This record gives sequence, C-alpha cells and structure tokens, in this order.
Amino acid sequence: MSTFEIKEVDRIFYEKELKDFLPGKIIDIHTHVHTLKYRVPVEIKRTVVWPSLVAPENTGEQIQEMYKLMFPDKEVTPLMFASIRRGQDFKKNNDYVAEVSREYGFPALYFSRPEETPEELEANLKEGNFLGLKSYLTLAPEYIPEKEIRIFDFFPKYQFEAANKNGWIIMLHIPRNQRLKDKVNLAQLLEIDEKYPNAKVIVAHIGRAYADSDVGDAFEVLSVTKNLYFDFSANTNKNIIQQAIETFGPKRVLFGSDAPICKMRMKRIVENGTYINLVPKGLYGDESQDPHLRGVEGPEADTFTFFMYEILHAFKRAAIDLGLSRSDIEDIMYNNAKKIIEA
Repeated sequence: MSTFEIKEVDRIFYEKELKDFLPGKIIDIHTHVHTLKYRVPVEIKRTVVWPSLVAPENTGEQIQEMYKLMFPDKEVTPLMFASIRRGQDFKKNNDYVAEVSREYGFPALYFSRPEETPEELEANLKEGNFLGLKSYLTLAPEYIPEKEIRIFDFFPKYQFEAANKNGWIIMLHIPRNQRLKDKVNLAQLLEIDEKYPNAKVIVAHIGRAYADSDVGDAFEVLSVTKNLYFDFSANTNKNIIQQAIETFGPKRVLFGSDAPICKMRMKRIVENGTYINLVPKGLYGDESQDPHLRGVEGPEADTFTFFMYEILHAFKRAAIDLGLSRSDIEDIMYNNAKKIIEA
C-alpha cells in the first residue's frame, strides 16, 4: 500500500515543469532513513518541530516507492543517513542504514556523535561500509545555549582531521540563528575549506539560507573557497540557489531533497525574514505547534504539490535565468554527487 498519494495536480506539475528538464539519472545527496522500530520518542530540542510531522519513518522500501511515484521515468539514487537524537540508540539506527545500504545498494553516511574518537569512527565506517559522516547541532553539549552552538561543538576538529585523512564525505548542517550570514559560521567554514581540503564537505540547505535576508555578505565571503560543496535540499528560494551557482559554479552545487519531508504538500513563503510553509489545514496536525507552519483551506490548498517538486522548480527557474547548459544541469543533478561518492 502506498504511503502517500499522487494526485492530478502532481501529475500535471511534473509533466509540465519537471519531466523534460530533469536528466534521466539523478542522485539525491540528502536523504534521511529511519524506521519506527528504533525511533524512541524523545523531547524535540534545539530544532523545529514541523519535519517530524510529515512522515514517522522513511524505510528503504518507502524511499524506492517515493522515487518511483514522483519520478516514474527517472533513475534516482539517494545518499542516505540516519536521523538520530540524544536518547535514541545510535548503533541500532546506524546499523539499520547499513542494512538498507546493503539491500538496495544505496551509498550511506554514518551518523556520528562529537565524543567519538577518530579510531572509533574509522572502525564504525569500515564495519558499515559508510562513506563519511553526518551529525547535527542538537548533539552539541547541552550546556551550550542553542544560539551559541558552533560547528566544532558537534563536529570536533579531530573528526574533520579524520575525514581529511580518509577522504570522507561530511554532510554539514550549520547552526546559529543567523544561518549562512552568521560571522562565526562563515569564519569556521573558511577554516574548514582551508585546513581540510581532502574532506568532501557538503554544506546542507545552502547553509539553511531559506530567506533572502539569511545571506548577508556570505556569498562574497565564501567566494574564495575551493573545496566546499553546497546542496539545495529543502530550499525553494530561487534567488539563493541562483547565487550559489553563480558563486561556486555548477561543479560545486548538488541536488538534495531532505526526504522524507519532501513528501509534504506545501508552498513556502517568507514573512519578516522567516520562512513559512503553507500546508492544507490539518493535514499535519495542529499548525500552531510550529511558527514555520500555517494551515490553508479551500481552493488554494488544493493547488499544493510536493515539497520535492517545489525544490526542483526553484532550481529550474534559477537554471533558466543563469542560462545553464544541459551539461550543467546534469552535473548538479547527478555528476557532481557521483564524483564525490566514487571518490
């Protein structure tokens, strides 16, 4: 039984806007995998609530189904990793990702904790055949206030050193309220680019810059980098995707969906510098749980398609304005990720 429904609005949107634009092969560089078996309920801290409302789990089978239904004529491969909070079993969740990776042949990353030593990481990556690391700001020591968390608080420098030594991928979700424009984030990104050139560091969500006001002078500051990659997962801001491609070139920008939240029916707007996901009222519970959600009723709600399609449509509009070639689009949607994974 399908875990979600393809409606006529989705079929029309895909056929009209995406089918001919997208290449035949796609790599989704940013995909979360988890099963309810190991999702022990824990209090949500230091992060927004709404992603947890979209899908309670995202198994290997569900990932396959999602791609088949959303992209019926494409071949899509995810780079997978777990989604784990303190209080949940890291080993069981990472083992599950390794199991899915073996079963489906999908590449995967290990979800690390900041207290793990390089030796422990090397052993765990080897055991699960993982290609690198994913972690999250919620794993920073609890005594650090959320707004003061730095990259090296949940990804210590010795872990970057191990990644640099081994050529690992690092999926990096930057912290702090000012997102990409934050001066501490920018200083640490510059340091990472300079000191760890052999690590394949992917800055997720273009540094969480979902609103134009999240950018500041970040692209100017980061224009000197040579090694950082940027994925536009969960980002529907055409202007920011366009600026990222202009700044870093089409060889250092990657497509990612942030599955399973890309299944959400929505339209994103920005008000007072804050992104808001408009969703059909009640579809994901009480919208008052999260200030980034707003319920919509009536004919407007019936027009909402998948978050996945909105991300790709934003990229398409950026690509058109930039005059990207077919080769550029294939690089961003497939070749760049393939090169990173194979390396």
